Amino acid sequence: MGTYNHYVIVKFKDGVKVEELIQEMEKMVSGIDHVKSFEWGKDTEGHDMLTQGFTHAFLMTFNEKEALNAFQVHPNHVEFSKIFSPALEKIVVMDFPSITLKAPT
Repeated sequence: MGTYNHYVIVKFKDGVKVEELIQEMEKMVSGIDHVKSFEWGKDTEGHDMLTQGFTHAFLMTFNEKEALNAFQVHPNHVEFSKIFSPALEKIVVMDFPSITLKAPT
């Protein structure tokens, strides 16, 4: 069986210190063993019509859905959510099992 993914796409509110918030997210993720991998990026190419104002994407990978469930109730995640959620203007979250068509080399 493949991995399970937690994909978050956001638009931050004006005035939010995004770099500081992302540093806190990196610390939070580093302290939770359930997270297999973590990647993030900021859109640099999208047109507003396509991005709908979303600017950042975060992808966490887990070995299984149960690990994602454990992550979601982990005290570090719960505490981080208290500062992350109010900083957002918009958010989309998708949780899904991976279907790999071409594995990384």
